[in-house]
Amino acid sequence: MSSTPYGQAIAGLVVDGREIRAGVFNEREVRTAAGLTLVVGAFAFVEAWLGKEYAPIKLVTILFAIEFGIRVAVGIRYSPFGWLARLITSGQEPEWVSAKPKRFAWIMGLVLSSAMVIITQANIHGMLPLTVCVFCMTLMWMEAVLGLCLGCQIYAFSVRRGWFARDEAYEICAGGACTIEERGLRA
Repeated sequence: MSSTPYGQAIAGLVVDGREIRAGVFNEREVRTAAGLTLVVGAFAFVEAWLGKEYAPIKLVTILFAIEFGIRVAVGIRYSPFGWLARLITSGQEPEWVSAKPKRFAWIMGLVLSSAMVIITQANIHGMLPLTVCVFCMTLMWMEAVLGLCLGCQIYAFSVRRGWFARDEAYEICAGGACTIEERGLRA
């Protein structure tokens, strides 16, 4: 096990009476960043779909690929939307969640945004980019508005199924999505 976890390491962090050993992120920042990306993505989507103006979506997909690349590599703390989200939520009490499930979700975001970079730079229009955009915006909306991280759910499901190795430091997710002790690794 690495001495430096992915995410923020907060010595002495206790949640629900348990000391958290995993790297964590502030769920409030994550959800705010999702809302910010949703707003920017929706603007570019509307410009492309209704206005037939494709320059904004070409730029936004590149920005999102960079954003998710930074999140995957070093965490949300150093990403542009993460920085802005931290500024917006600075007066709020943090809600800590494990970093590894968020990283998995951001890998999904990186894959989807990279695919959109290829699609938009190749000037492909129609159902393919429309479908990918709507799917991405739905995921961002679910995270920002509902607090439901589908990538985190998929990660937790994969750990419960034994498809990913169980990490003893993998401990807490919003809505209890990461709880695997009680559910076990049963199918």
